[in-house]
Amino acid sequence: MGRTSAKGRSNGVRAARAVLGLTQADLAAAAGVTRQTVVAVEAGDYAPSVYLALAIAARLGRTVEELFGQDEAKVAAGAAAAEEQR
Repeated sequence: MGRTSAKGRSNGVRAARAVLGLTQADLAAAAGVTRQTVVAVEAGDYAPSVYLALAIAARLGRTVEELFGQDEAKVAAGAAAAEEQR
């Protein structure tokens, strides 16, 4: 699996995992990846593939959007900035 940078983007994986009392190793085993991959995803240093994001979301009982979606305020600010540049 190729590594892709997420450039430090935040996500809700760590918080959702903690609520369920799962370890990083537990989540990794359920998703079929190494613990180090889970560490990188939680830190925002690795952008998971669609398949990995779906596996993580399924194990955590969340949607991909809940875990990895952008903050609506940031999306709105980005759209406003793009509109101003036109």
